[in-house]
Amino acid sequence: MNVQTAIDLTHNALVMALILTLPVLVVSLVIGVLVSLFQAVTQINETTLSFLPKVAGVVGVLLVLMPWMVRQLIDYTAALFRGLPGVVR
Repeated sequence: MNVQTAIDLTHNALVMALILTLPVLVVSLVIGVLVSLFQAVTQINETTLSFLPKVAGVVGVLLVLMPWMVRQLIDYTAALFRGLPGVVR
């Protein structure tokens, strides 16, 4: 395996991780900003107030997108295994 192959494999793994985590992170960020705005407007300084909406949002996104995420991981792993003979040479 040469250096370029290792760089390509690492790049592809990082891109796949980014693609899979981005929807969850965006939903968590949006919910956090909305709850923070609500807290600022109402002057409620409860630190645990944002926990439940974030957990509910993340669980909802995971339930909706889990089939897509699993399909992406399966396709990535299959492509990785198909390319394995070329990497070993």
